[in-house]
Amino acid sequence: MHEFKLGELYCGPGGLALGALTSQSDNGEYKLTHAWSNDYDHDTCLTYTFNICPSMPESVYEGDVRDLDIKKLGKIDAFAYGFPCNSFSNVGEHKGLANEKFGQLYWYGVEVLRTYKPKFFIAENVSGIKSAGSNDFQIILNDLRDSGYKLTTHLYKSEQYGIPQTRHRVIVVGIRNDIKVDFKVPSPEPYTNADVSSRTALADIPENATNHEIRKLSPKVIERLSYIKPGQNIWQAEDAGTLPEEYWIHTHTKISSIYRKLDPDKPSPTITAAGGGGTYGYHWTDRELTNRERARIQTFPDDFKFIGKYSSVRKQIGMAVPCRLANIVTTAVLNSFAGIQYPWIEANLKE
Repeated sequence: MHEFKLGELYCGPGGLALGALTSQSDNGEYKLTHAWSNDYDHDTCLTYTFNICPSMPESVYEGDVRDLDIKKLGKIDAFAYGFPCNSFSNVGEHKGLANEKFGQLYWYGVEVLRTYKPKFFIAENVSGIKSAGSNDFQIILNDLRDSGYKLTTHLYKSEQYGIPQTRHRVIVVGIRNDIKVDFKVPSPEPYTNADVSSRTALADIPENATNHEIRKLSPKVIERLSYIKPGQNIWQAEDAGTLPEEYWIHTHTKISSIYRKLDPDKPSPTITAAGGGGTYGYHWTDRELTNRERARIQTFPDDFKFIGKYSSVRKQIGMAVPCRLANIVTTAVLNSFAGIQYPWIEANLKE
């Protein structure tokens, strides 16, 4: 058994880690083990430690990555990082690398690659990264490639991979240049018949499941939701003429997630970390989703416990990588190292 030690920056609550650490090559020859991780948020680090590495709390470095001594983290064979998307998200300001606070945070992952030279890495970000700035995406890819890696860059559509959510993310897989392994994008074809409906995703949650409390809404919000059909957001209800004017909201930015209800027969819209203004995500029965329901949509198992108050947990879940997608991509990487063939497709983002 070959065990690759995995390091992570911007680890979040552990969606990527759980998917990666529960994967192995089809012949059982390759797997990953946790080495170290970092995130700035206190509750997030507690959640990660509790679920991913309870016997190694010292391996989770809490704090701003800009204050992290990367050279002291320790040798790794694999690296994962979903660097902050605030600068690239279509919901955000979309300033890209020009954003002084968030735009340059990808570089710390580049520093990890150049310091430890792991055999492979997985980097994840929102689909909006493709169009942020004038040439930001290409700059990032060039820096990753110049660190000594051959890249495979693809826009993954989660709902095509058996995940009950229309979450579209760019994932870059890099294999070190001196290693004779070629990674191919795993095909969604094996998941063609998967039931990705919200109804199935949210079915049979145990009553005693953690993080499953229902948040109390004001009578006005409940009344407003009653006029919005499953699958609609507030703007669609306004345009359809079904929402009384007294329940309209007035904002310059018509974000699609505002008062959007799940359609039980379709995948959920993207679960976000945004909060306020009706962006929380709503069940088709006129209530807010519970955090456990959000976690189900992100394919976290029911025994994965999130630590923190309601709003903190909601944000953690929205920031996470779907566990199942992380597992599918990592399994493909490990199969590539093992020389095992698997169904694959051409990458849809060319360098």
